[in-house]
Amino acid sequence: MFKKIASLAIAVLMLLTALTAFASCSSDGAAGIKIGCIMVGDETEGYTLAHMNGIKEAAKALGISESQIIWKYKVEENSDCYDAAVELVGRGCQLVISNSYGHQDFMVQAAKENPNVTFVSMTGDFASISGVSNLKNGFTKVFESRYVSGVVGGMKLKELIDNGTVSPTATPNAYDADGNVKIGYVGAFNYAEVVSGYTAFFLGLRSIVPNVTMEVNYTSSWFDIAKEAAAAEALVANGCVIIGQHADSTGAPSACERMLGEGKICYSVGYNVDILEAAPTAALTSPTNTWSEFYKELFQNVMNGKEQPYDVAKGYNENGVAITKLGPSCAAGTAEKVAEVEAALKAGTLHVFDVNTFTVSQPQNTCEVTTDAAGHLTSCKVNMSYMDWSTMTPIYEGETVECIKDGYFDESTVRSAPYFSVRIDGIIEK
Repeated sequence: MFKKIASLAIAVLMLLTALTAFASCSSDGAAGIKIGCIMVGDETEGYTLAHMNGIKEAAKALGISESQIIWKYKVEENSDCYDAAVELVGRGCQLVISNSYGHQDFMVQAAKENPNVTFVSMTGDFASISGVSNLKNGFTKVFESRYVSGVVGGMKLKELIDNGTVSPTATPNAYDADGNVKIGYVGAFNYAEVVSGYTAFFLGLRSIVPNVTMEVNYTSSWFDIAKEAAAAEALVANGCVIIGQHADSTGAPSACERMLGEGKICYSVGYNVDILEAAPTAALTSPTNTWSEFYKELFQNVMNGKEQPYDVAKGYNENGVAITKLGPSCAAGTAEKVAEVEAALKAGTLHVFDVNTFTVSQPQNTCEVTTDAAGHLTSCKVNMSYMDWSTMTPIYEGETVECIKDGYFDESTVRSAPYFSVRIDGIIEK
């Protein structure tokens, strides 16, 4: 009996020792890390705020104190980014993160000069082909949550049509010559990231209301309150009823709120953050990125000395994306429909870019496509090289990849950054 008790005591002591050692190791890992963050904006800009919140949430979960994070705000997409990265390395950061696509060229320069530091260019697209082993990219599968936000917009549009608020007689300007209802989208630039997102939004909305057409107005800026508001105003003036966006301010939602108050019919789907404060009546929801999931994994890898993959993209299955709280103007049954669609995305029974849900008739200049007699894609080959578009020559050579897989365009698996840039029927770019 004594031997059994002694053996049990020794086993318990060994377990406690192991747990203490593990806790000490984890604590030391958290205590030893220093993180540098290069932000294109600050907390006043939704996209950067979402990154800031994600970094802080991940740090808190891992026991990383605020004093171990050094912030650089409003860093423009020029050599200022390189200077900020070098300064952060000099201040002891083992990990340097930038949050804007335009930072990428300057991050690679700093990465080459500091091979013992991990550099992560968020939303970047050439880390894996750069030959720089300590440069990484990360993104989310935000096209999934954009699709879901389109479903939310579609439910509202269906309600407006069903109750007669939107009809050929009541709102003739809301219809094109073919009888399609007009919706609008405020886009920053005509990059694949924006094209992928607005197409996903359009397809989600059209899954509810099939007879729609969408006009995209570009602002040529990620954050410009006045330009985004003006773009939304122009779209509504042209008859658009639902306004989506891939731009970072609340300019478009605020404009929609004002116009709705003036008697115009327009509802807003934002981006990154809850826009209900800016547009309490016009706001329906926003697709958003749950950056904390990405950053938590990244911080753990650096703390544990584990190699970070070149590309990481997290979607609904990894809790990497979501939509924000539904606004009070959302149609009845929207929450239930959202739950249904999100479940289908997680199960893999629904694919955002299912080739049977859209057609392609216009020539493409960013990818090689072939279609069947009905106009559905049968092939889409995308060159993954990083290009100098002014000379049409690759800076970093990548492979040309077939992206149609099992009847859908396979987005954000070859690399984390979106590469769907197909211009589909039903969408007009301005």
